[in-house]
Amino acid sequence: MMRIANAPCSWGALEFELDGNAPGYVQVLDEMEETGYQGTELGDWGFMPTDPCSLRTELAKRGLALLGAFVPVLLKDKSRHDAGIETALKTASLMYDAGAVDAFIVLADENGSVPERTKNAGRVTPTMSLKADEWKIFAEGAMTLAAQVRQETGLRTVFHHHCGGYVETPDEVAVLMSSTDPDLLGLVLDMGHWKFGGGDPVQAIRDYADRIWHVHFKDCDEQRAAQSRREQWDYFASVRNGVFCELGKGSVDFPGVVRELKRIHYDGWVVVEQDVLPGMGKPKECAQHNIDYIKTLGLF
Repeated sequence: MMRIANAPCSWGALEFELDGNAPGYVQVLDEMEETGYQGTELGDWGFMPTDPCSLRTELAKRGLALLGAFVPVLLKDKSRHDAGIETALKTASLMYDAGAVDAFIVLADENGSVPERTKNAGRVTPTMSLKADEWKIFAEGAMTLAAQVRQETGLRTVFHHHCGGYVETPDEVAVLMSSTDPDLLGLVLDMGHWKFGGGDPVQAIRDYADRIWHVHFKDCDEQRAAQSRREQWDYFASVRNGVFCELGKGSVDFPGVVRELKRIHYDGWVVVEQDVLPGMGKPKECAQHNIDYIKTLGLF
């Protein structure tokens, strides 16, 4: 049975250094509870309490499960691996000690840190991809991190393909999946990033049924995506202009997605993510719309 969660990024609490203020974790968790969600991801380190007892208390009093934490690492740079692993272990230990023993480390590239990838989000060409030696370093870093997290905490790791960083397009995901151990590194399929990155989320579920351990529901406004490509917006301009819209208002075939998830017997979490920049939009209203839309899909 799939359960429905949301994430702090839907309130503008992002891992990037950006102007503007996002609401604090108390407001975010209160509004998740008030709109009917059953769980949350952790958000960037320090957004929620870093003491496991305090974190457990804050979640329990709202009836929210903790199911994952986003950890960005510049995996193409081997000199950054040790620091990334340290962050992942610190984060995994916090979640485990707070009682989230089935949570995931959601590993991603350090999105927004490479100018060419940030500038060309949603229109990446093969010439912008990693070279063979960089792919080897990237995959080895992901595997080492996943192995150490599993060994020291028992938690599993999923990789998040993400626009604005390396491993954005379906072809790039295929390379990473073929270069890593399917028993050690799973895939978090993000419907909006997959669509903006040039893929079909329904086909992705068919292609990676055994690797999909975690799911993000995000929609993509195809008109905004086309405008982004035409006017050459960077990743942040695309988000600011609403490329990731409310569920059901974009081009992702969510009825088809749900059918495929049921066909492969996916029984994990569905995490709503409507990425907004700090201070942007009306997150609680969007959260309500998104969960109301999900109810029309038969997931409640």
